[in-house]
Amino acid sequence: MRISKPLASGRALYTAEERRRRDESVWTLVQGILAPVQFLVFLISLGLILRFLVTGEGLVAAQVSIVIKTLTLYAIMITGSIWEKVVFGRYLFARPFFWEDVFSILVLALHTSYLVALFTGALDPGSLMALALAAYVTYVINAGQFLWKLRLARLDQAARAGSSPTLGSASSLSGSAS
Repeated sequence: MRISKPLASGRALYTAEERRRRDESVWTLVQGILAPVQFLVFLISLGLILRFLVTGEGLVAAQVSIVIKTLTLYAIMITGSIWEKVVFGRYLFARPFFWEDVFSILVLALHTSYLVALFTGALDPGSLMALALAAYVTYVINAGQFLWKLRLARLDQAARAGSSPTLGSASSLSGSAS
């Protein structure tokens, strides 16, 4: 399928210069590695949270997993911001990723709220798990936003090359995804 306007605005996701910087940046590879690692951590943590909620067992394991998930989120947010600076010239809210970055801030705020509540004892275990699940729902939505942009980037790349999109390397997209 050949498309001429991959984004609703009619603008390509990347200019030629941005695409060159994206493809040359080590941060593109870093994001391509961190994103699936974070998703794996998320799945393990979600399983531990659900186990605790169903059985009442494994509270500490669930809490530790949420802290680890939050740390991976911080890592991907920091490196994603660096990537965005390299590619687009600004650390956050670059035109192609503006709404993804806005939602990423919400994801980060909920995860950070969990850490604050955990370390201050502000919430009971059930409420902590509810907060973690709220943070995880926003993470899934945000990940979906970035996957959609990945799809658009591949469609754009295929349109420019005159071929159909395939699942390719991490260089098709990156960003400060949560």
